[in-house]
Amino acid sequence: MTAVLERPSPARTLRRGAARVLLDNWTGTATVPSRTLYPHQWSWDSAFIAIGLRHLSARRAQRELESLLTAQWADGRIPHIVFNPAQPYDAYFPSPDFWRSSTAGRPSGAPAAPETSGIVQPPVHALAAWLVHQADPAESDRRGFLARVRPRLAAWHDYLLTRRDLGGGGLAAVVHPWEPGMDNSPCWDGPLRPLTPADPDSYRRADLDHGQAADRPTDLDYGRYVRLATDYRATGYDDRATDHAFAVEDPCFNALLIASERALAAMARHLGGSGAEHEKRAQTLTDRLVERLWDEEAGLFRALDLVAGGLIEERGVTGLVPLLVPGLPAGIARRLADTVAGPHFRAPGTGLVPSYDLSGHAFDPQRYWRGPAWFNTAWLVHQGLRIHGHHAQADELRRSFLAEAGRSGFAEYVDPTTGAGRGARNFSWTAALTLDLLAHEEEPLP
Repeated sequence: MTAVLERPSPARTLRRGAARVLLDNWTGTATVPSRTLYPHQWSWDSAFIAIGLRHLSARRAQRELESLLTAQWADGRIPHIVFNPAQPYDAYFPSPDFWRSSTAGRPSGAPAAPETSGIVQPPVHALAAWLVHQADPAESDRRGFLARVRPRLAAWHDYLLTRRDLGGGGLAAVVHPWEPGMDNSPCWDGPLRPLTPADPDSYRRADLDHGQAADRPTDLDYGRYVRLATDYRATGYDDRATDHAFAVEDPCFNALLIASERALAAMARHLGGSGAEHEKRAQTLTDRLVERLWDEEAGLFRALDLVAGGLIEERGVTGLVPLLVPGLPAGIARRLADTVAGPHFRAPGTGLVPSYDLSGHAFDPQRYWRGPAWFNTAWLVHQGLRIHGHHAQADELRRSFLAEAGRSGFAEYVDPTTGAGRGARNFSWTAALTLDLLAHEEEPLP
């Protein structure tokens, strides 16, 4: 684990700091996003964390993903939180006694243990698993890593492409704002508006114990989140039995599914099989993504509201992440790169990518996903720029990422115009993706 830390480089201090964050947040089986605000294991966090951990220890990165997959449900879903039983219930809300996965989720195949949430997060896991394998193929093969995780990851994708094809158009839908990962985005304001929030006396927010109220979702929005989760729990988390009041086809979520299908194809070929089925799926998903969600006039992808109907008229970073998809038409990739560099998403002062349109009516530079710049989405956009040959633009974003990650103390997110750190500090995916950009600037994705 010391080789990366000792490599002579002007970035040694940054590298050492990032490594220390991951070591400090390791629990023995997985890495928490934050020791204070997020004391359990989160799904897409662990995928991003594994991408960085592989530069410290490929074995530990494998364990990160394996730990998450032990909580997979029988229907294929990977839950967005795996709860640490050593933590008290009041350490985080919604807590295990809210989700009741082992009882309420039993009809949908929730495991008896560990306790989990009932919803999901973006499917970046197969992409992470392939990158982890590439960090040390000999160790991966010796442990049978890909042979063990690939069937689970394929089942996860099958769940999304069947039970979550709620619009009938071939894309996966999300049924809660926490599922696309960009929880509090203004993109969800319209779909959420008709919902009656849960009674505020029926729950207690634990996030405000460790985070500033100005950074976090409002009580009104949080009440709607709780309402959706409560209604989903009441149907046993059964997508076929639930009359979803919130159902959205999200560009980022589906772009990561495409990237992960390509990763499954690479895994299949490595294991001696054919990746043709996954390659075909990836291309079909790419075609559907363009047909259903591309907005040529705006120069980005829009989310589709399946309940009210129609594309959501908000510009969010979710609409830029499809740059990650290699099979995009060249004209669309160019338009996306232009949008990244344009006035809506190039933040003055930092050069980072805000989570929401800088000129948008709901822009807030510090409130959770309503404008702040996040490091995981910057990493995804950076990868997409490289894939489509925009190397100078990618290099500029990389430099901005590394500068602001170090300056902010590996903050959860930052004010995109000033770089001021917001949310938690010593945040795991910020540290992990810092290590990745320092170590493998030119590594190709599958």
